[in-house]
Amino acid sequence: MSAAAAPAPKAVVPKRRGSPRRRLFVVLGLAVLVVAAMAVDTTVVRVGSEGDVRSQAFSPDRYGETEFPRIQADIEKRAPDAATLAAAVIADKAAATKQYGTASSTGAILPVKLTGTVGEGKSGIYDLSVEGVPPDVRVRVQTGPAINGTDLRDATGDIAFGKFKNQIEYQNAGAGINRAMKAKVLDGVDVANLKGKTVEVAGAFRLINPKNWLITPVRLTVK
Repeated sequence: MSAAAAPAPKAVVPKRRGSPRRRLFVVLGLAVLVVAAMAVDTTVVRVGSEGDVRSQAFSPDRYGETEFPRIQADIEKRAPDAATLAAAVIADKAAATKQYGTASSTGAILPVKLTGTVGEGKSGIYDLSVEGVPPDVRVRVQTGPAINGTDLRDATGDIAFGKFKNQIEYQNAGAGINRAMKAKVLDGVDVANLKGKTVEVAGAFRLINPKNWLITPVRLTVK
């Protein structure tokens, strides 16, 4: 009796993991979910909006262009004439500072306006002869090319160190305001040939020596 033949082994058929179309739908679905999650966590900022400005690095020149018109208007509004201010400062420096000035840790900033005759000048700084101001009070105005100091930055009293990231940014803000002033006030003036001319000036100076004023202008008109 012959042995029964062994059954043939069954072929192993791999399981199908899904059609290509199905896999495509799965991938697209996951992509949609990822994009949706990103959208929820994304804030849209329009160019030029407040959020856009905040996201940019600090620009001293942009800051100066924004702040200078306000500073200019404030100084011109509060400025007494030079003769009145000189009499007040000589009589009582502290009282004059309280009446006209803005307190500062490095000396009060005083606004002033005047009409004067331009005298000798050096490095863009000119002496002024002003009627009503005692001859022993030296009045000068700086016209550049370099505008030094932070008198304009400190003149209003509301541009404080705490508004800036660090001391460098605070210092650069003052320089930016000075450059904005120069562009708007002095660039149209022939500052190299002022000697002997009559000028109208509005500006501010730091009161350290009552008899020595160095004015940073916010307006300078040649008559």
